[in-house]
Amino acid sequence: MSDCKLRAKNCGGCPLLGLDYTAQLKQKESAVRALLGKYGPVHPIRGMDVPYRYRNKVISTFAPAAGGKLTSGIYAARTHKVLPVESCLLEDEVLDKVLLAVRAAANRCRYQPYNEDRGTGLLRHCLLRRAVATGQVMVVLVTAQPVLPGAKNFVRYLLEEAETRGVPVTTVVQNYNPRQTSVVLGEAEKVLYGKGFILDTLCGKTYALSPRSFYQVNPVQTAVLYGLAVDAARLTGKETVLDAYCGIGTIGLCAAGRAKQVIGVERNPDAVRNACANAAANKINNARFICADATDWMRAAAQPNSGLPHPDVVFLDPPREGSTPACIDAVAAMKPKRVVYVSCNPETLARDLTHLTRRGWKALKIQPVDMFPHTEHVETVVLLSKGEVDSKKIRVEFSLEDMDMSEFQDGATYPQIKEYVLEHTGLKVSNLYISQIKRKCGIGVGKNYNLPKSEDSRQPQCPQEKEKAIREAFKYFGMI
Repeated sequence: MSDCKLRAKNCGGCPLLGLDYTAQLKQKESAVRALLGKYGPVHPIRGMDVPYRYRNKVISTFAPAAGGKLTSGIYAARTHKVLPVESCLLEDEVLDKVLLAVRAAANRCRYQPYNEDRGTGLLRHCLLRRAVATGQVMVVLVTAQPVLPGAKNFVRYLLEEAETRGVPVTTVVQNYNPRQTSVVLGEAEKVLYGKGFILDTLCGKTYALSPRSFYQVNPVQTAVLYGLAVDAARLTGKETVLDAYCGIGTIGLCAAGRAKQVIGVERNPDAVRNACANAAANKINNARFICADATDWMRAAAQPNSGLPHPDVVFLDPPREGSTPACIDAVAAMKPKRVVYVSCNPETLARDLTHLTRRGWKALKIQPVDMFPHTEHVETVVLLSKGEVDSKKIRVEFSLEDMDMSEFQDGATYPQIKEYVLEHTGLKVSNLYISQIKRKCGIGVGKNYNLPKSEDSRQPQCPQEKEKAIREAFKYFGMI
């Protein structure tokens, strides 16, 4: 199965294809462990039983072929030359045949491929989606011009060619993209056939997929990934769940049956509309979706008088660039019981885990998932908690006598307070100043902790500027 004719032609899409799959998994798990192992326990990677033909989405770029016709494929590695693709070991076999039908129909219409250097031609890309659970197929034709000449003929030819090859076509959409960009899809769309979307089922829920919907390309591993994420949340039916970067609502809707309510936040308005429609289609009444930038909304929601419910569990599923410090600060301010971080980039995940751990969060479980076999990419699910411990611990008995407990009382430790003040104000504060402000706020400081050695001893008093900073730290850690 690992023999690929495209590798010899400098495809570059599957850099690990020549490596035994068990070795691939070991390599990816080792990479995750090297980057993230210091934050918590890394569990064995979850691989696929059959790591081929898993992609339910194909993007193909049109190019000229012999005899004035066109072909399509992918760019050869490190070039802008289109490599024609007839079949790919990673792509759904049905989509391979649908793509051949698209080419045949386009050639019957005598369409010309777009030339990005000269800005001439019509067809730029073809995007295909297949809903594996329902068998429905979407064809999206991306054009450089707003009008597709002979659109009705193209649809008729496409349906004929698809029938000849024994594959379905459920809907056909024209997408207009006039920009000089590597981004495949433009903003304007026109439905040429069908409803403009297809339906798929994942984790027992039905989802409507439009051309620009974000949807994982590996349905088998997506079910594994989302199942791990929802299980990690440890929901009991009483929780308010926040699904940040929610897309079309997949994770949030999977969790809705185990939660009191779900709030999804997503900045893409098309995705939000799809999420609302998906909730209605699945008769889920305890989920609502908000069109907003995740960082902006969460910062506003974290304010004391926002009037918005603070979540018990937060799902973070950001794009490859990861989350933002401001978003993570907002999560910390909301004080959820658990955070479940779903990442497609271990490097940005490591950066964000550093930010979270500095705020007192602990990674209880780090679970890699091989979403993209034969590539170097890996997904990771991380369960984080603040103050929660793993049940699998050694029981230790010790005496509290003669032990100074001040560092463990009333929220944050002295080093945590010092770090917070320094990071947010640039001020350095001493244990003495912290204990003074603790007493002013009615917070215990431990017996004889930082007290003067005699009643007539004089101690420096905390300056007003530093007192204000310390009080802000107390508020941040929920101590006052």
